[in-house]
Amino acid sequence: MADLTNPSPVLEIAFGLIGLVFIIVVHGISLRFIHRGYERAWVRVSTATPRWQVNLLLVAVISALALVHMVETLIWALPLSRLGIIPSLRDSYFFVLESYTTLGGGTVAPPDAWRLVGPIVAMSGLFTFGWTGSVLVGIMTEFGRLDRTAARDERGRDDPDRPA
Repeated sequence: MADLTNPSPVLEIAFGLIGLVFIIVVHGISLRFIHRGYERAWVRVSTATPRWQVNLLLVAVISALALVHMVETLIWALPLSRLGIIPSLRDSYFFVLESYTTLGGGTVAPPDAWRLVGPIVAMSGLFTFGWTGSVLVGIMTEFGRLDRTAARDERGRDDPDRPA
């Protein structure tokens, strides 16, 4: 096994790329699962659906997306801790959260020999947050269409010139 206290840059980059690709695959599968559940629920939504039910669907989707990001950061933190790069799981998770969100500059950092890992974790966060954002834009577009249709229907009912 390679010396993990002083890895070659190739090992460091390979570790990062494997993690990056794995996180992107996990994210894609998770988004597909979440979006499939959302679509199954959305086909039953109409302008007659109570607003609280529609809002509950949004809460469920956002919660699921947030949970995916928390799990993905844990997936990064576990090998960093288990391999002894950042021995404490709590410190490892803190480092990954700071890197993944591109906050950076925290009090916990890997040894200098592993300093390329932080930017690679950040790349995974940028990619997955962007992907999550695009999914939310699509979902919110559908919510907007529903609200516009409901407003038109309501305006039509309130229009005294509208034939009965």
